[in-house]
Amino acid sequence: MRRKVRILIAIICAGLIPYSISAQVGVSTKKPKEGKMLFDGNKKMLHQQWEYWDGPRLAASPPIKWEIVDDPVDKGKVVSANDPAAAGGKYGAADIVTKEKFKDFRLHVEFLINEEGGNSGVYLQNRYEIQILDGDSTDHGMAAIINEHAAPYHPYNGVGKWNAYDIKFRAARFDEQGNLTERALMTMYFNGEKVHENRRIQQVWGGPNSGLDGGNDGGKGITDRPGGIKLQAEGFDVRFRNIWIVPMDIHEADTDF
Repeated sequence: MRRKVRILIAIICAGLIPYSISAQVGVSTKKPKEGKMLFDGNKKMLHQQWEYWDGPRLAASPPIKWEIVDDPVDKGKVVSANDPAAAGGKYGAADIVTKEKFKDFRLHVEFLINEEGGNSGVYLQNRYEIQILDGDSTDHGMAAIINEHAAPYHPYNGVGKWNAYDIKFRAARFDEQGNLTERALMTMYFNGEKVHENRRIQQVWGGPNSGLDGGNDGGKGITDRPGGIKLQAEGFDVRFRNIWIVPMDIHEADTDF
């Protein structure tokens, strides 16, 4: 037995088995003990943990109209972003955001696009969008840090299948006078493959209808305040499940994991 363990350790150290990666990221990854579940398919949790983002384009009214539906692949319930108030791609009209706000964190989100061209997004601190968009591999497309860094498209499992974003995020830093000293930093795995490593995020894109600070200096005026995790409604049937977060305090400017 000891000999087998030594051989396994040698293989891992040689890089032949991505041990730490496979154990921590990808579809169906379970929440660690220190994490907090944000959505597990339960309607009560949806309404307890989330609310409509009260941005300038808000057209929906509580309670949240995102529908709880059957998981089309596995057992259980999931939520669909197809809110009628966002029909026609009106982002900001019916986006939902966590009531709790965060600074540094490790986030896991699973999504399923139920139709070709399906469009949504995951917002870090209700500022920085990680795009969800079927059929687009540009810096405005699937898994991109929107308008800044494109991601490889091949990890995407396609329409009708579950996908996972695993993100480690370090918020922007400021001096005692409130001046920005370090921009936000993040690393992300897409379905178990690292697609962003220690990427700086320059600004909020999409204007005031997009997220916090979107209306400040064209999105460049980042302020020193935490924000929630936001999911975007754009009139498409994009479904979400197994969303959890681990709040962190990341001292060094390194988010790799």
